[in-house]
Amino acid sequence: MARNTNKPAVEGAKNFLNNMKYEMAGELGISNYANIDKGSLTSRQNGYIGGYMTRKLVQFAEEQLKNQQ
Repeated sequence: MARNTNKPAVEGAKNFLNNMKYEMAGELGISNYANIDKGSLTSRQNGYIGGYMTRKLVQFAEEQLKNQQ
């Protein structure tokens, strides 16, 4: 049985990341992502969600860096 040992770089970010994941899935047209069996989705569908999250997180970080200047 696999176990998830991934930990967020920032404590307390887990809820934010989960909410973001569900929001990104909704934007990509995957409804009810929180309650569906992720194994029933294709690798491509799950990858889209992760890639879209990464893109948004990088965008947030770039905006923060820009605002610090």
